[in-house]
Amino acid sequence: MRIIPVLLLLLIFSCTATSQQVSIIPKPLSLTVKPGRFLLTANTPLIAATAGEEAGAKIFNEYLQQYYGFSLPISTSQNGGNKGIVLRTRNFIKAPDKDAYQLSVNQNGVSIEGDTHAGTFYGLQTLLQLLPVDKHQGDISIPLVQVQDAPRFDYRGMHLDVARHFFPISFVKKYIDYIALHKMNYFHWHLTDDQGWRIEIKKYPRLVEVGAYRDGTIIGHYPGKGNDQIRYGGYYTQEEIKEIVRYAAQRHITVVPEIEMPGHALAALTSYPNLGCPGTGPYQVAQTWGVFDDVFCAGNDSTFLFLQDVLDEVLPLFPSPYIHVGGDECPKENWIHCPRCQQRIKKEGLKDEHELQSYFIQRMEKYVNSKGRTIIGWDEILEGGLAPNAMVMSWRGEAGGIAAAKQKHQVIMTPGSHCYLDHSQSTQEDSVTFGGFTPVEKVYAYEPIPKELNAEQAKYIIGAQSNLWTEYIAYPLKVEYQIFPRMSAMSEVLWSAKGQRNWPEFEKRMQTQYKRYELWGANYSNAYFEIKAAIAPTKDNSGLLLQLESKDRQATVQYGISGLHFAKNYTAPVLIQQSGEVTALVNRNGKIIDSTTIKFRFNKATGKKVSLSEQPAPNYPGSGAFTLVDGVINEKGMDRTKEFIGYNGKTITATIDLGSPQDISEVRLHTLFASGSWIYPPQEMEVQVSTDGKTYQRMGSARELLAKDPVKGYLGVVIDAPVQARFVRVKAQAVQKIAEHMAGAGQKAWMFLDEIEVL
Repeated sequence: MRIIPVLLLLLIFSCTATSQQVSIIPKPLSLTVKPGRFLLTANTPLIAATAGEEAGAKIFNEYLQQYYGFSLPISTSQNGGNKGIVLRTRNFIKAPDKDAYQLSVNQNGVSIEGDTHAGTFYGLQTLLQLLPVDKHQGDISIPLVQVQDAPRFDYRGMHLDVARHFFPISFVKKYIDYIALHKMNYFHWHLTDDQGWRIEIKKYPRLVEVGAYRDGTIIGHYPGKGNDQIRYGGYYTQEEIKEIVRYAAQRHITVVPEIEMPGHALAALTSYPNLGCPGTGPYQVAQTWGVFDDVFCAGNDSTFLFLQDVLDEVLPLFPSPYIHVGGDECPKENWIHCPRCQQRIKKEGLKDEHELQSYFIQRMEKYVNSKGRTIIGWDEILEGGLAPNAMVMSWRGEAGGIAAAKQKHQVIMTPGSHCYLDHSQSTQEDSVTFGGFTPVEKVYAYEPIPKELNAEQAKYIIGAQSNLWTEYIAYPLKVEYQIFPRMSAMSEVLWSAKGQRNWPEFEKRMQTQYKRYELWGANYSNAYFEIKAAIAPTKDNSGLLLQLESKDRQATVQYGISGLHFAKNYTAPVLIQQSGEVTALVNRNGKIIDSTTIKFRFNKATGKKVSLSEQPAPNYPGSGAFTLVDGVINEKGMDRTKEFIGYNGKTITATIDLGSPQDISEVRLHTLFASGSWIYPPQEMEVQVSTDGKTYQRMGSARELLAKDPVKGYLGVVIDAPVQARFVRVKAQAVQKIAEHMAGAGQKAWMFLDEIEVL
């Protein structure tokens, strides 16, 4: 973590009123805008005295040429005083803010001075954001500014999974360009997994001849609606890897490769079956998602020799100080039954298979350390004992990162709740995503340093990272759709001082950033402008009120009940008192920007008073208790997890007041089943009723999920002889421990609850 010099802190609030005209993301420490403009022409010299400065100048010129149709003459000497764009690098290697820079624009020219070449490069990225956000022909007018800036965190990362879906090097370079434009400095490249091995290893050619290809891919959301049976794959040659690493280094980005071990190894095992435990197999490169029992055999010395050989070819390709070894989601089922693994446990004096995994990682760490590198592992490497020098990447919330920091290990925070960009960012997502709901404002609100750490422990949090897993992302356009605008939000989380961050002010700057995406030709999500629909009960609990809103201030929100033939402009909450559909849209000057249809299904509990014995998890709050009686039943499964309330391993009770005694013949609790995401239906649902709210009578229980869809359905209790009652109590008990061979084995299951229907 950076310690910001006092001088810079004093400058933070030096912005003038006119600085609002300038939109820079991530927000700099200090920005002052002065009257006047500097005119940038094709004849403006770009002065770069060192090789590092010249490399940055060439990249700046490439941007100018691509988007504005001209480039500047680069010179190594300054003959015209301060005229032109002058780059200077001080190279204060031991400075507190080694990547700090100063940018000054006056009427005669531009001066950028960096503490390092990276700092100078970041100054150039800021200068790019002073240029027009539309393709421009001719001279460019630049505002006069003074900027002093430095990053908050050392590690500012973006991740890309190329194992589930493969992306060509042309797009990987484009992805790196996006990282550079946001002043981020680490690219985590996920190269191997169950679904594909993507890096050439010359000693083991079958890794790409066999492991880089699968014979089909599931259709739709896991567990899928069939298989396309289309051979799919690809890999990067070592020369292509070198090309990417060079390209990134020119932009001051370190490429961190990930070679998964001991789990997520099916592609490798399919290529070399001898690396699996005896009696397992035959193997095939995975055609579906999730977690598989087939992992590297920890009792076989050949496994370690193989991985050492792989690393012997990987390490020279990547000069990164860090090598990611995975370590996540490793089922122990095969190890339990493997005589070689059990012999290893006995020989090494290990307690169980969790300590065997720790042995595996520690053994590989020693080898990596012997080559002068440090390993990074997902937070599962804490289980069974943390390797002595390992860095932890905390993804299952922040607990792993907190534990590692308290043990004085460096940590990169990347909790799924805020940092997983494969989650939906729209409440009305119409494409297949992993699920979850992580809008741009949630990403922006993330604070990488947990409050549980004191000042000394906080020093071990070196940064954070956004992750993009690509199970449901097969094309570059979908990658762009998933990362923008959330990548911009994360860049500010990691670069800007904590006290600088301000969501309303960031929203204003984002209006320019959206236009910048259009300049780049990036396929960004417009979820920010979508219709936000909120449902509330009427005061007398006799119906529902539908509230509609869009942040597009140039547009009109319109709606129609059961069709748009009689569309009305939205001016006040819409009263809903029966089943039906409401279609709403955002109309900007006759162009439909967004639309959504909400299906209401009324029952005796809809809109009634409801209470919970325990509030849902902060990550999955839904609309609180009212989620259970809002009249809307989830139809999109994991793509709309915002429509559920979530609990982790809890038993909860919901009590509904129907307002008056009603005949009750059946009670249904709608829920979700997505084992790959650790989400299970309640292991039991119990229904009780009462006439006075004090004495309750048990009506029955249910354990079976009734579903036409593999991921969503309901548990229902049918009452043989209908009863009259005013109060209905539904008790739901979550699965306490996920089975050993499943994703999240040994963990408490998540339980997602939707509508309670009283029929």
